[in-house]
Amino acid sequence: MLLKGKTAVITGCLRGIGRTTMDLFAENRANIFACAQIEDVEFSSHIEKIAKKYDISITPIYFDLMDENAIKSGMKKILSAKQPIDILVNNAGMTSNALFQMTSIAKMRDVFEVDFFSQMLITQSIVRVMLKQKSGSIINISSIAGIDGNAGQIAYSAAKAALIGATKTMALELGSSGIRVNAVAPGVIDTDMTRSLSDEIKTELIAPASIPRLGTKEEVAKVLLYLGSDLSEYVTGQVIRIDGGIGC
Repeated sequence: MLLKGKTAVITGCLRGIGRTTMDLFAENRANIFACAQIEDVEFSSHIEKIAKKYDISITPIYFDLMDENAIKSGMKKILSAKQPIDILVNNAGMTSNALFQMTSIAKMRDVFEVDFFSQMLITQSIVRVMLKQKSGSIINISSIAGIDGNAGQIAYSAAKAALIGATKTMALELGSSGIRVNAVAPGVIDTDMTRSLSDEIKTELIAPASIPRLGTKEEVAKVLLYLGSDLSEYVTGQVIRIDGGIGC
């Protein structure tokens, strides 16, 4: 129960890494503000079930990351609870696959809106609480594409690289206030997106890895649990690759 008594805000909880992280944080007894784009009957039933199972509170917060006013409204709901916020996981995002010459500036703006600007807006709101309590852990989900680049993902790679730069800058600015800021950079993870790829493409993607297989959502969530817990209380300004050794 590494997070007992802590409160976490997690974005992108409807599915994928966000959903798995929410479940693992709940298992470790964190109270959670579970942010998602749309209200969903199955999701509502799921959070009610796990909240009861682990005797915690899970509050759903719905907003679209493309809508600045909706984000601000969602953050107001969280702040109005007047609870300490110990952990922020900026997980929600989008990708766009096209070669540089074929990627419009409008599409680049859309990706940056979701993968960077919305994350900054959310963080600015939550940091107000963390500054008052002089503690907190902010975890940004970047990607190895933001470190190494990736052909056909100019907008996504650039936005994730910007998130890394912001992570390091925030870590420098907020460390003296007891707030840690780190990022993780997942590699090729077994999600809905990768399941749609052919076996040939999957084999090509994982070929450079020292551990030649897809990573799992659970393996990413475990690193997020470490960064959110007191086990990492002297870790800040870092970008942790979760890629099976692709970057070795």
